[in-house]
Amino acid sequence: MHDPAAAEDTAAAASREGSALPRMPAPAPTVRVRTQSLDRFLGTVGEVILSARQLRRVTVKGEDSAEQAEQFDQVERCVNELQRRVLDLRTAPLTRAMENLPRVARQVAESLGKRVDVQLLGTELELDRSTLDRLNEPLLHIIRNAVSHGLESVEDRIRSGKTEVGQVVIEARREKNSIVIEVNDDGRGIDLDAVRDRAVSAGLIHEGLAEDLPAEEIVSLIFRPGLSTAKQVSEVSGRGVGMDAVKATIESLGGSIDLSTTAGQGTTTRFEVPITAAVQRVVLVEMAGECVALPITKVERIFEIDSHLLEESGGEAFATIGGDPIPVLDLARCLALEPIRNEGPISLALTDVRGEIVALRVDRFVSQQEVYVKPVPKLLASLKTLAGMTTLDDGSPVFLLDLKHLV
Repeated sequence: MHDPAAAEDTAAAASREGSALPRMPAPAPTVRVRTQSLDRFLGTVGEVILSARQLRRVTVKGEDSAEQAEQFDQVERCVNELQRRVLDLRTAPLTRAMENLPRVARQVAESLGKRVDVQLLGTELELDRSTLDRLNEPLLHIIRNAVSHGLESVEDRIRSGKTEVGQVVIEARREKNSIVIEVNDDGRGIDLDAVRDRAVSAGLIHEGLAEDLPAEEIVSLIFRPGLSTAKQVSEVSGRGVGMDAVKATIESLGGSIDLSTTAGQGTTTRFEVPITAAVQRVVLVEMAGECVALPITKVERIFEIDSHLLEESGGEAFATIGGDPIPVLDLARCLALEPIRNEGPISLALTDVRGEIVALRVDRFVSQQEVYVKPVPKLLASLKTLAGMTTLDDGSPVFLLDLKHLV
């Protein structure tokens, strides 16, 4: 027979027991959104920002100009906050691209009779999803290089007074609007003599100049296509088609990469990429009456020189900058425009073009701006020099240049 009193006692006891247990916080509600939809949303926000700036420009200032300016400031703050939140939606934790690296490193080490321990730091930092998807291959190549080229065998490490297990630390940190990722190993370091000899035999540098190259320039040769110092070609190294592709990928994301090494102590590969691919800081320059944008990550400095300091010979031009002869490219001619020559100082932008320091000649520098970069229209997609486009406050379209395709 059912006893109501007993049922009430049982329910009360269950309630008391349940209240003693810690309650797990309910997971935050989520919703799946296609990246394409986010891109369209971000594009619309960019158009709103542009419209607000244009409206401010054309508004007739009257007695209420101070009040109007305050209202426009309020609108800009709201729209900028909206843009920031949309950009947050496009980001994902770095762990998405880094979580499999320890496993890959162990597999490579086992195949070579080595031992390795991998530490991941800063994986909670977030990066644009489109950038994350393209970072996977460069990270895999760098970690394979660190284990196969960098770390010594167990016997060699013991003879060198090191631990049997090689250490590889992959650390990410935020610097302003960029994410910096460093891959450090405690291996043998890069054999700079071998790199120099290989570069000479491959015809990358003249033998007479090779002996005087500083260490940092020798290391940078590793990014040249076809250069490999591996004695044997294997599944993980020695094919000579790696670091140049890594550099090209990082640069296509608006980033940069460099190497540093110490004999017997290890090597560090450092690269930097912007947190958001859609918003970039650019330098606006003008030549032949046209305005274009240069990614600021590729511009070391901008300056002017007297025209008599420019030396031209055989269709090439050079300028002595910091005591070194630097090739000068006429940006107008590179873009098939007719340059306008005015008397007076020559404006130059010192840039990195495929690993080479080059000065770009322009008519004048306009400004620096943070712009929303949109894809190039399909009609112009085949022009590799164009990396994207944006619209200025006055409504004029401006193309962002991909410097590595200038020549």
